[in-house]
Amino acid sequence: MATFVDHVTLHLRAGHGGNGCVSVRREKFKPLAGPDGGNGGHGGDIVLVADPQVTTLLGYHRRPHQVSENGGFGMGDMRHGARGEDLELPVPVGTVVKTPEGDELVDLAEPGMRFVAAAGGVGGLGNAALSNPKRKAPGFALLGTPGWEGDVELELKTMADVALVGYPSAGKSSLVAALSAAKPKIADYPFTTLTPNLGVVQAGESRFTIADVPGLIEGASEGKGLGLEFLRHVERCTALLHVLDCATLEPGRDPVTDLEVILSELAAYPVPAGQVPLRERPQLVALNKIDVPDGKDLADFVRPELESRGYRVFEISTVSHEGLRQLSFALAEVVDAERARLAVEQEERPRIVMRPKAVDAAPFTIKVEGGSDGTYYRVLGQKPEAWVAQTDFQNDEAVGFLADRLAKLGVEDGLFGAGAVAGDTVVIGPGSGIVFDWEPTLTSTAELVTAPRGTDERLSQGSRATRRERREQYHDRMDGKAAARAELDAEREAGIWADDVDADEEVEGNDD
Repeated sequence: MATFVDHVTLHLRAGHGGNGCVSVRREKFKPLAGPDGGNGGHGGDIVLVADPQVTTLLGYHRRPHQVSENGGFGMGDMRHGARGEDLELPVPVGTVVKTPEGDELVDLAEPGMRFVAAAGGVGGLGNAALSNPKRKAPGFALLGTPGWEGDVELELKTMADVALVGYPSAGKSSLVAALSAAKPKIADYPFTTLTPNLGVVQAGESRFTIADVPGLIEGASEGKGLGLEFLRHVERCTALLHVLDCATLEPGRDPVTDLEVILSELAAYPVPAGQVPLRERPQLVALNKIDVPDGKDLADFVRPELESRGYRVFEISTVSHEGLRQLSFALAEVVDAERARLAVEQEERPRIVMRPKAVDAAPFTIKVEGGSDGTYYRVLGQKPEAWVAQTDFQNDEAVGFLADRLAKLGVEDGLFGAGAVAGDTVVIGPGSGIVFDWEPTLTSTAELVTAPRGTDERLSQGSRATRRERREQYHDRMDGKAAARAELDAEREAGIWADDVDADEEVEGNDD
């Protein structure tokens, strides 16, 4: 069973915001005492924390789905919903967070660094928070927005000062065990080391870490063996120690040839922008296994050639510990020099200035798109998209409130400028989004419209008659009345009503 994992994909879903509440306070002798609906709670975030006590991503390899808590719903009597609890995920120091496309989001290279990988949703406002002198009793509340949902990739790059590189079975794990208190697995077959091993070395007053990288072979940068899988752990090391086997029995191999192969693979491996290439970093050479017969002779034979190339060469034995003290102090000297150089660079590095967004920055953009169904206008922006997500489209008053907000933001003017006319299709948000048939009149005189709670007269299907239509209706009524009078006069002239009139006169005469 694997005990070390350095690359995982997390499937995250942050907590959703709770919905606001629609409520009206009722008291004795005061049945409508005003709105008292509480706000919904915010959803919990998912936060990645660089923890020095964590050394592997194995836990997330087994449980890649991580979900934070949702926010609570608002309630009456001004009771706000509870905020969802944040979910903190400890990761090893040196973890790089990337998008599924490979874009780097953050490098958690320092202990205690925090990164919000998935932001929780925003809780909706209750009708008490939405009330104002012109809208005293809102019949709606805002919905909570959903939390961020998606995938992120975690890639672990070992944080060590010195990386031990070399062929399989060159003695790198044995060297880590001899220099530190680490206890890596050691065996007499190639590729015994399947995961990087870390050890802490104390040389005088200097303390540094060393990493044993699984063996490299020719073609490792192209994916052969295990080298490509773990070469990323060499990226953060300040110095390289080439461990060369002076007792190999394989034909065609010798320390000089092994070094040339390793150097070519290191040169072929691309490092991130801004980092020093692996081939150009400080390098030392350790000729290992001089305790083996003929190992000492081979080390003495190749040492002059290696020193002529500019390398500091040390003859060592991990069995007898010969030469290990000199090697540890030489490594400490290189590490201290690199730390001093990096400290100077850190002081000279320009300060990062965080500038807020410009006040005149456009809060939204409008794109004219077209397809088989005709031309439509797409509105993109953080505010319009969030407002749409907060709107209950089953409530006419909430829809009217959304129209008011969009109008104040300038969306209506932007649509006019883009060439939209009444009745055109407008989509808010990416993808399918929310589709509207745009009616500019919906966003006018918002504060002057009065209607029962939960309704908005501007959304009624009826329309106000124009002056011409009212004139035509008046003329139709007048013509109808004239036609009715003419019909009555014709009936009277025809004598239809004469008998009734005479009868009435005779009755009156009898009474006299």
